[in-house]
Amino acid sequence: MESWNYPPEYNSAYIPNLNSQFWFPERETMDPDAREKAIIERLRLVMEHAYANSPFYRKKWDHAGIHPSQITSLENFERVPVVTKEELKQAQENFPPFGDYLCVPEAEIHHIHGTSGTTGSPTTFAIGRRDWLTIANNQARVMWGMGLRPGDTIFIGSLFSLDMGSWGALLGSERLQARTFPFGAGTPDMTSQTIVWMQKIKPKAFYGTPSYMLHLAELAVSQGIEPKDFGLEILFAYGEPGASIPSLKKRIEDLYAAKVIDCGTMAELSPWMNAAGTEQTDGMLLWQDIVYTEVCDPKSHARVNWGKQGTPIHTHLERNSQPMIRLVSGDLTHWTEGKNNPCGRTYPRLPDGIYGRIDDMFKVRGKVIYPSAINGVLNEIEGYGSEHQIIITRGSTMDELVLRIDTKGNIFKKKEKCKALQTQIEEQLDSALGVKSRVKIVSAKSMTKTQFKAKRIVDDHELYKSLITDEEKPAISIFKKP
Repeated sequence: MESWNYPPEYNSAYIPNLNSQFWFPERETMDPDAREKAIIERLRLVMEHAYANSPFYRKKWDHAGIHPSQITSLENFERVPVVTKEELKQAQENFPPFGDYLCVPEAEIHHIHGTSGTTGSPTTFAIGRRDWLTIANNQARVMWGMGLRPGDTIFIGSLFSLDMGSWGALLGSERLQARTFPFGAGTPDMTSQTIVWMQKIKPKAFYGTPSYMLHLAELAVSQGIEPKDFGLEILFAYGEPGASIPSLKKRIEDLYAAKVIDCGTMAELSPWMNAAGTEQTDGMLLWQDIVYTEVCDPKSHARVNWGKQGTPIHTHLERNSQPMIRLVSGDLTHWTEGKNNPCGRTYPRLPDGIYGRIDDMFKVRGKVIYPSAINGVLNEIEGYGSEHQIIITRGSTMDELVLRIDTKGNIFKKKEKCKALQTQIEEQLDSALGVKSRVKIVSAKSMTKTQFKAKRIVDDHELYKSLITDEEKPAISIFKKP
């Protein structure tokens, strides 16, 4: 296969024929069985590298009675114990700052990134010089599949700093020989400046989160500017569920008159687009010769059959510095074999992308609910604005669910329209979720606008209580704290 060796060595001057649909035709369209044989060989090589250089992996596999030489089939590989984010954090606390799963000398580290640490101690990402070049080539190849070409202008409207996805998009754009505008996002008044620059530059492609794409369009319309006039052809979205939710995808595409493509997985998983759609294929392809992904049962960590739902477990096939080997994502999705992908690539596919995270799931009156399901319903309703909050009660006789929702235009100020919209939303949520919810339509000014990733769920007794009017309160209060 083209340039498939280990450690990776890419020709950084290579560019496919501009009329080619594929960056590496053989790798991308080969028979899946032949690809699996090549993947098995690569898995052994990556595991041998990790076993020789990482006390973390060596100890873990020795304890499980696993040796790289035993990996002769994908079924054997399923016996390899999984890695969790908690284990990685603990390894870095025990062996700061990079953990004992760093597989190259510290002198070879080229970039240091990390998580924000808002939910605990931050995780440090160490990326070697060779890996940085590999990431650039991987990203360019995936972006080529999206229809991007040398000379196209790519506007990167996402955070630069600790956030890894932005850097991957930048690397891929540069390797692709595109015109790169690393504008960024997230600082005060930056969205207004984004609109100014989008009108001025008229890029072909925009990179950002689905929530930010909606926020940007909403602000443009409020200023009398049509997002369609930006001239975009492609929006490639990352960071949160949305770009594969049909109603939300269509809404963004209609606003911009452009194609929306879903991409991205985890910060630990360079090249950060190992799951990505293409110009012709919706959902997300699993680019298995870059990162091998198994969709697995969340408890047994065994692969599920095609069409079944599970959590992705990822293994680097081209990373040397901090290779992830059977890293559990905690995301939720289902997969298909990918034999009939419209783009002709023979990778497995996540037809509905990533629904969300398993730990974002919540139950109301025994019903399992995912925030992405609510998002999908709301974006089908004419009159819904762009922001909502999901408020859940806990510790009461019965769980309760209420949604705070903003609206388009001045619907909030018109009592009859507001009531009709509220009833419509409650009925459609009831039908979709199988559980009753209460909808409170609020002023758009009272909702925090998304500048990066949307934060939807609030588990707050007092906030829930404040949203219920005196007439709606039950005779016996269910809001007393235990």
